[in-house]
Amino acid sequence: VSSSPSRKTAMMRKPMLLFGTSGVAFNWLWLFKYRESLNLCQPAAVFRSFSVFVVVERILKLHEPRKALLRETCLKNKMYSEGKENWEDMPVHELHFLVVDDNHGIIYCFVPKVACTNWKRVMVALHKNSTGPYEDPLSIPPESVHDNEVLTFLSDFPKPERIARMKHYTKFLFVRNPFVRLISAFRDKFQKRNNLFYRSTSRHILKKYGNISDPPASVDEAFDSGLHVSFSNFIQFLVDPEMEKDEPFEPHWKQMHRLCHPCLIDYDFIGHQETLQMDVEHLLTILNLENDITFPTSYENISTLDYLSNWFGVLPLEDRRKLYKIYEPDFELFGYPKPEELLQD
Repeated sequence: VSSSPSRKTAMMRKPMLLFGTSGVAFNWLWLFKYRESLNLCQPAAVFRSFSVFVVVERILKLHEPRKALLRETCLKNKMYSEGKENWEDMPVHELHFLVVDDNHGIIYCFVPKVACTNWKRVMVALHKNSTGPYEDPLSIPPESVHDNEVLTFLSDFPKPERIARMKHYTKFLFVRNPFVRLISAFRDKFQKRNNLFYRSTSRHILKKYGNISDPPASVDEAFDSGLHVSFSNFIQFLVDPEMEKDEPFEPHWKQMHRLCHPCLIDYDFIGHQETLQMDVEHLLTILNLENDITFPTSYENISTLDYLSNWFGVLPLEDRRKLYKIYEPDFELFGYPKPEELLQD
């Protein structure tokens, strides 16, 4: 793979150059200037130019404020930059959550429990073919996309090639209300029969926080005897200051900013699980892929106060406050309101 992305790849990123600008006249001039790279010289050019224009206007109203808040928060709190000047200072293993597609000039930072499996399916389909027709992402088994052999990561490249890709490719991530993401992680990893996860994590939690001196050896034995990690046990595990000294947070509940480093990496697009389908539509239009690949339909994201209260309201106030401090950077960086009702008596 060449260390310099192709002209075609670089041109595919041109729509992102609009971010940070405003004005209807400029938008139409921009569309005319880049009509070839946006495929606006085809028979459906008039319709596409209008649809792209509509998406651009929506992005300026919805997505640019997300980026502006992120930049402002990073400047206010230098801690969120993790003591580094730029992403090039990070150890290579910290870049393993950045998936690269050289065919389309895309870098996607995946966050577990934020439409991660479906986005990986899309990335696999794009990776297999540079021009389409693309495989239906739904036809790709969900378990297969978590095999590191089927995707390419930024950490796979030597430093000069990493720098070239980060400079020219369209970079995006999707985030979610941090507390809702924790509920999703708990339900997926502790309420389902996952023997590998049970052996690596659940037994330890049951022993240390559930007062079970000798937990069953397998998940089937535990479930059959009615023994489960409770949500309260899970939160005790997360807020225990000794926990991360022994082993870093598991990716399914590791803070989103520690996975994707948004204060060090200048992302072109930040999607939210709460507006997933609309954000996906916008992003695929920007990438000139809206008519070529279909993002799998996802379930509705639940993030109401009542939903959160049902899960977190039963926890001790001290644990709720400790938990918020752990995930406070994610709340602030990505614009999620502080859950004041859960942090007061």
